[in-house]
Amino acid sequence: MTMSISKMKALIAANWKMNKDIKEAVSFVKSFEKLIKNAKNIDIVICPPFTLFSELNQLLKNSKIKLGAQNMHFEDKGTFTGEISPLMLKDAGCEYVILGHSERRQYFNETDDLINKKVKSALRHNLKPILCIGETLQQRDNNKTREIIENQLINCLNDINENEIKNLVVAYEPVWAIGTGKNAAPEQAEEVHKFIRSLLLKIYNKKISDNARIIYGGSVKPENIKCLMKMKNINGTLVGGASLDPKSFAEICNAA
Repeated sequence: MTMSISKMKALIAANWKMNKDIKEAVSFVKSFEKLIKNAKNIDIVICPPFTLFSELNQLLKNSKIKLGAQNMHFEDKGTFTGEISPLMLKDAGCEYVILGHSERRQYFNETDDLINKKVKSALRHNLKPILCIGETLQQRDNNKTREIIENQLINCLNDINENEIKNLVVAYEPVWAIGTGKNAAPEQAEEVHKFIRSLLLKIYNKKISDNARIIYGGSVKPENIKCLMKMKNINGTLVGGASLDPKSFAEICNAA
């Protein structure tokens, strides 16, 4: 069944990156839960460092908040020192996993081909991938935004069929807006989100396109969340810095 895009349940995900120890994370969750007790029609995900999974899984068991990971390896097990497998994520209580984040692409040389393997593996194990795509400032200035977005999306979804893709979330992250304090104007973000939806229509079909959750990431703050969420094709946000403070992140969730 195809739903109205504008009525789609919003997804707000926190990417804590390499921040917080156990004590800080527990304190955050206890404060945050009180601040979002009235939040409705929204899916909330926290993606902490791996070291916090055990503690947070226990805390979030009877909560409306879901647990997610920031990355994973595509193999189930093996000689991959320092890596975490999808089976380990499932065992730790994870429901979502961020894949292809621009920082993984930039600092760890992750390619579309590698990300494609990770997306396939996540879907195979019933994890919900949050697939990140986005252009740099230089690419935008050279009018290559659509070309970059199309290439990344097609390559990362290579050989994934319409039955497998149902649990996938696409996150548009303009690289020039991550951690810079700059953010795409709501109209700029909406234009790219609409383009991504049109690509999903081209690759798959109208049902997949209409039901796909496409979220925005890039200096999301309490001050700009309402304007972003008013856009028809923006179905949520991936929040970085502003998700580290319970009050700030709660404001974003409640406004969404």
